This record gives sequence, structure tokens and C-alpha cells, in this order.
Amino acid sequence: MTTTWIEMHLDLPAPAIDLVGNELAELGCEGLTVEERTLDTFIPPDPNEEPAPGIHTIKAYFPLTESLEGLVAKVRARLEWLDRLIPGLASAPLSTFPVGQEDWAENWKQHFPAVRIGQHLVIRPSWEEVTALPGDAILTLDPGMAFGTGTHGTTRLCLEAIAELYTETTKPLRVLDVGTGSGILAMAAAALGAERVLACDIDEQSCCTARENVELNQLQDRIEITGAPLPQLEGNFDLVVANILAEENVRLASELVSRVATGGWLILSGILQEREDFVIQGFAPFSLLGPQLSRREEWSCLSYRKLT
Repeated sequence: MTTTWIEMHLDLPAPAIDLVGNELAELGCEGLTVEERTLDTFIPPDPNEEPAPGIHTIKAYFPLTESLEGLVAKVRARLEWLDRLIPGLASAPLSTFPVGQEDWAENWKQHFPAVRIGQHLVIRPSWEEVTALPGDAILTLDPGMAFGTGTHGTTRLCLEAIAELYTETTKPLRVLDVGTGSGILAMAAAALGAERVLACDIDEQSCCTARENVELNQLQDRIEITGAPLPQLEGNFDLVVANILAEENVRLASELVSRVATGGWLILSGILQEREDFVIQGFAPFSLLGPQLSRREEWSCLSYRKLT
């Protein structure tokens, strides 16, 4: 049976990508890519012009199981609901294009080649073979959301920071991944040498996706996925990583720091460069060494160490 596919283009500000991506997945989106641009503020562009600076074009792929008008109406309804959180989403430019099964599948794959992070971490899609070098840890992860596969700036920054820690003499053995999404950061830590990883996400679908990815990579003996919120989690960890929005990092600052064991590390990302100072000030009251700052595209990653 031939399936009709729809490629939907949406022009969004960077902070909206994760939120909108989750909503589209609930509506049946089976693939999503993000075209990166320099960040600014959300200014709805002229539909006949290229998106303005600061706007990212996402391409979402849907099997058309209902009328196109019905699908667009559902997407618009979700955007209107999210408009309360990020003003301007209700009027975000949206366009649709019919695509063939083979066309969308091949277009999709070209966005996700295998990628090497640091010295020994390799992340590959299932359709691509890679040759392992001595000491390599290879993860298989097919993209469901671009920001959870290692291609999004925030994910890449976290992966690089994690990989760097596992080249040190003292390696994190107990890891907490807050807002795990696809589970990629938890899996990277486990593949590189962590003995126990606890990954939490309050989104049920993210937990399901993370469990599937963990099982695909046969890491379920070292990784636990939970939907419990951070305040309900117990224990101290050698590494706590939180790839969440700047505001959430600051709101959870006390909880995050309290979970880091003495001598452990705290990695924070999901932070737009324009919000760096906001996060740095939010963590200034705590006894932490740092931050060590890294940037990629418009995103920032802050790494701290807890010495006492």
C-alpha cells in the first residue's frame, strides 16, 4: 500500500524547537530536521522571503492518514496552545508539500551521518556502518528528533563535555541525566564507562523513546529511566548533566547542585548565549569551581566541579 507523506515546514525561534517537536510527535510526526540559523528574537518573516535571523526552519514528516486540512488544523491548535509560553507561535509561518516515500526517506538520512565525539565516542544511525578504532564506544541511534541525536548544538556540547571527562584519570561512575529526551547523554556516559546511570524526564513519550534506545544499545543493565521529577530522586552522583532550558536550570539549581557528590561535575546546557550570564548568576551562590564555558552556534554549555 502506498503511503502519502507530507513535509511540513515551520519557522520557529530556537527556544520553541523542543516544545513544538514534542507536540508534532504526538500528532504523528515520524521525522524532524532543523535548519540552524544565527539566533536573534522571534520576528515572523514574510512568507515569500527567507526566514529572518534567529528563526529556524524545521521540516516535519507526517504519513497522511487524514485530510491535509485536518492535520494543519491540529498543528495550528497546538501552536496556539504553546503561544502562551512563547508568544508568536500561533502565527508562525507554516507550509506543506507532498513527498514520496523514497524521497523523504533519503532526504531524512542525509541529515544524520555517523559522528565522532571526542576520542572514542561514535554515534551512528542504524543504516550506516562504521569501522571501530581501538577503544571506541559506538552507539546506534536513529533520529526521531534532531535535538536528541547529537546534531543539535546543545546535545553536541553536552556530549563533548561528557566525552572529555572520560579521558581523565578519575571518571564519573554514577551519572544523573536530567531531561534525558532520547537518552543519548545517558547512553554516552554508560558506553564510555559509567557503571550506574539514572535518566529522568517528566515527558512520558521521552521516557518510552529513551528506554527503546537503551535496549537497542543493550545498556539496560547500567541505565535506569524514570519519569519521576528531580526533587523525588535520591542519591549523589559523580556527574549530573542537565540539557534543559536556561530558566529550568536556574529554577532547579539547588536540586541539581545537591545531587552532585563531592569532587563531582555538573554540566548545564540548553542555554542560549544571550542567557549565559543569567545562568552563571543563578549558580553563583553555590560552592562550585567554574564555570568552564563552551559554545556552539548560538548555544552555551557550562561545566562546574563541586570540590566540597
